[in-house]
Amino acid sequence: MDAGRKTAVIFGAAGFVGRNVVAALARGGWDVRAGVRSMAAAKWLRELGVEPVLAPLESSDATARALQGAALAVNLVGILAEARAGDFARLHAQAAGRLATQAAAAGVGQFVHVSAIGADPASGSLYAASKGEGERLVRAAFPGAVILRPSIIFGVGDSFFNRFAAMARVMPVIPIVGGAVKFQPVHVGDVAAAIRVAAEPGHEGRIFELGGPEVVSFHELVARTLRYSCQRRLIWDMPVALAKFQAMMLERLPGKLLTRDQIKLLARDNVAGPGMPGLAELGIAPVAIERVVPDDLARFCGKRRSEK
Repeated sequence: MDAGRKTAVIFGAAGFVGRNVVAALARGGWDVRAGVRSMAAAKWLRELGVEPVLAPLESSDATARALQGAALAVNLVGILAEARAGDFARLHAQAAGRLATQAAAAGVGQFVHVSAIGADPASGSLYAASKGEGERLVRAAFPGAVILRPSIIFGVGDSFFNRFAAMARVMPVIPIVGGAVKFQPVHVGDVAAAIRVAAEPGHEGRIFELGGPEVVSFHELVARTLRYSCQRRLIWDMPVALAKFQAMMLERLPGKLLTRDQIKLLARDNVAGPGMPGLAELGIAPVAIERVVPDDLARFCGKRRSEK
């Protein structure tokens, strides 16, 4: 290995954000060690010249081995819905705190923890509360850790715009809840760049909230999805009481399309806080939705927009 290169270990490397972070750090001169929970899900990593390392967060021994000799650790692990009760606390809080503790013990130089806008241990949402508790535990174990809080993350193949476009193919009405709630979608490449920059000296102990150049309502984001994917559907903003009842039914099915905890999250805007440092302080010019999503969803129109 080149004496000037350093090793970065990324937990959650096989996910949507992880793939982009692996590529950004590799391009930035890091030797990347990609921690994954399943080797079968990480075949693409070898195509980038990156060797995946089996390091599920449930295994303290595996994560400790993955951290040995690393100069940087990045925690990307997160879920939007629990498969079983307590998953939020186990993954977002306890596992995050354990990783930070192990990183400090292993002499890792920097720890970057990806949380979420709205993270708050006192939140009524289990998701937001577990994210907030995870931040507290990370900072307690690794005081110099950098915490990044993104809004909705978009990009080619994302799980937001693509999900609603796919729903529109089979549903004449798109039900949502909290249509007036505001989001500040941030491009996955900008999040990856923020992690790369945050790992550099001078950002120790800071919190950054990552949002894109636009603040847009949930209803408008779904409306744009339909427009970009050439589909005409009615958007129905359900009453909260009805949404909670529907969520209670859907929680019993695989996939967790809607949960009562997600409805709690939709009670407040998901935008960067006033005065909070963000992409600008990291020297990153944010990518707009219009530059990426219309072309990504053009396949729903039957042909690429550039061919029209």
